[in-house]
Amino acid sequence: MTAARVAVIGGGPGGLYAAALLKRHDRRRDVTVWERNAPDDTFGFGVVLSDETLGGLETADPAVSAAIGEEAVRWDDIEVVHRGSRLVSGGHAFAALGRHRLLELLHERCRTLGVTLRFRTEAPPAAELARSHDLVIAADGVHSRTRRSHRDVFRPTLTPHRCRYIWLAAGFALDAFRFEIAETEHGIMQLHAYPFSPRASTVIVEMREEVWRRAGLDRCDEEETLRSCGKHFSGLLDGRPLRTNRSAWTVFCTVVNERWSHGRTVLLGDAAHTAHFSIGSGTKLAVEDAVALVRHLDRTPAVPEALAAYEAERRPVVESTQRAARASLEWFEDLAHHVGRPPHRFAFDLLTRSRRVTHDNLRLRDAGFVTAVEKEAGIPAGTPPMFTPFRLRGLTLRNRVVVSPMDMYSAVDGTPGDFHLVHLGARALGGPGLVMTEMVCVSAHGRITPACAGLYAPEHERAWRRVTDFVHQQAPGTAIGVQLGHSGRKGSTRRMWEGIDQPLPEGNWPLVAASALPYRPGVSQTPHALTPGELVDLREQFARSAQAAARAGFDLLELHCAHGYLLSGFLSPLTNHRDDAYGGDLPRRLAFPLEVFDAVRAVWPAERPMTVRISATDWAEGGTTAEDAVTVARAFADHGADAVDVSTGQVVPDERPAYGRSYQTPFADRIRQEAGVPVIAVGAISSWDDVNSLILAGRTDLCALGRPHLYDPNWTLHAAAEQEYSGPGVHWPVQYRAGSRKPPTGRKA
Repeated sequence: MTAARVAVIGGGPGGLYAAALLKRHDRRRDVTVWERNAPDDTFGFGVVLSDETLGGLETADPAVSAAIGEEAVRWDDIEVVHRGSRLVSGGHAFAALGRHRLLELLHERCRTLGVTLRFRTEAPPAAELARSHDLVIAADGVHSRTRRSHRDVFRPTLTPHRCRYIWLAAGFALDAFRFEIAETEHGIMQLHAYPFSPRASTVIVEMREEVWRRAGLDRCDEEETLRSCGKHFSGLLDGRPLRTNRSAWTVFCTVVNERWSHGRTVLLGDAAHTAHFSIGSGTKLAVEDAVALVRHLDRTPAVPEALAAYEAERRPVVESTQRAARASLEWFEDLAHHVGRPPHRFAFDLLTRSRRVTHDNLRLRDAGFVTAVEKEAGIPAGTPPMFTPFRLRGLTLRNRVVVSPMDMYSAVDGTPGDFHLVHLGARALGGPGLVMTEMVCVSAHGRITPACAGLYAPEHERAWRRVTDFVHQQAPGTAIGVQLGHSGRKGSTRRMWEGIDQPLPEGNWPLVAASALPYRPGVSQTPHALTPGELVDLREQFARSAQAAARAGFDLLELHCAHGYLLSGFLSPLTNHRDDAYGGDLPRRLAFPLEVFDAVRAVWPAERPMTVRISATDWAEGGTTAEDAVTVARAFADHGADAVDVSTGQVVPDERPAYGRSYQTPFADRIRQEAGVPVIAVGAISSWDDVNSLILAGRTDLCALGRPHLYDPNWTLHAAAEQEYSGPGVHWPVQYRAGSRKPPTGRKA
């Protein structure tokens, strides 16, 4: 028997459920739970559990599952109340139970199984318990004393966020999960409410810290808080009072630990990880932790191996949930950027905020609601949002899909060859609205590698003309764009598959940059800081390449000001340490990239659009911020940019990106709302469902996808086929029309 003697620190749902499962699986176990509060002490009101979680509980312990199932309140609808409209979306399948009642059920189950419950008793330190127990489960919450005592081992990161919230309750049962927005004289407040019994509902009020202070809530006692919240959400309450349970205004804190176990001690639930209440996953994660932990203890003969297996199973699930929770909490933090949307699109944006609910699965849940959103957005019936046209200056794209620029490292002395013709031609035939070249360099010394493409010699122009002619003749309706750039301090390196960012073994050329700072100190070559005269020459190089691009037949030109290349190096304070007119504050750092943009725009045909790719954050302390990115985007728009291609990072090697599904799109969304310029979203957008969701929510105008188009050159055509769409937003080459239906996957008799 693994873990014959077990100590559980903390009597919340996760700790109690772990104790019950351990004892149920082997009655010989000696299991003790320490809880410093009384049995009837609890904080908060209702606990939301998904159908998936309830199914897991049924498998792990049918008795607990049945008890919860008998008393849980269930509902399907979500209401969104905003600016006088009340919109309802159905098919969401929630269940909730009072936290106090859930604890009572778990107490009863633990006593029935023989678990020792010690209430009003502070647990001994985990290190002390570990000397007399085979296993110590630290389920002691977000403020875990165990985690704090062993921070050198668990290595926690605690990230406080920007909103204040408070758990309250109302003495009546709602019939739906309700989101309500109040635009007050102090700022925006939001309410999250749901029933947890036939006679009561949880009510969470949340707002930005500065709004909380302006409203005077930082100075209110309990009764004043109830009156203030009741006043701002009087439509819901209709004169009925709110109540508290020792409620206090709190700042949500995301907890992440590098390790979850230490010897015989393991973290569980909020002690190990937290997920924002707006996706209702705190208790869900804790009880699912308990199920996984006990399963591995039963399967594995040694405790350390069982704890390692538990963490290996749970960590990816938790990290995925935390990414969704972070997207959700940031959406609410930035609510001011969203409230101006029309009612249905606002509600759709809210429902899809975590990126787990999407256009397609929301349509399965409530087709009528999605149809209403599409109608409000002006999308023709039967047309997926991704297949609506979009106009940039004199160019109309037939759909919202862009093949993202992707370096191929396959040119010879800057000249694109047959590979580029086939690569770009195949993607153009695959149905997108726009195909972009890789970064095309404006000089030989501006290349990243010796195999990068250029537009600085007559033979380059002729070779690119071959590609654009093919696209225009064989894929009519697909536009092709060129991305112009200069590598700056990231040049003179090997091809990606030979060693990314590694200098050439021989034949290196001198590098130039905003400042004499190597990309990788001790590895990369130190660049020469450009002089005023050299800046003039560079500006001319960009203009000459733009003229060549126009003659080569490109429909759109994008100026590459991202990813740490030359122009990006001027924008970031981490890479621009100049003390002349091109360094210092952001307006001065913007000066040279804007001069280059103006020089290119002056020679680029007036009817053809220009875009700019930027890194909206450096993902590094002291670097470009999201606020800076709005300023940068607005400046380029003021100079004539028709859209901003919003990427992030790759500016400094010690960046720490928050990777995840569509993780860069919030930056595009913010720029679109604040700068008022069309945007192209990029970054881990992988499915047509993602594209439809982002377009319909109003977070972006176009979506650029790279890796999906490497996997499938016909990605857009296949997206149309899978959605049974055959309208004007997609064009099947006559040679491919026989393949416009998805082939059957198995034999038929």
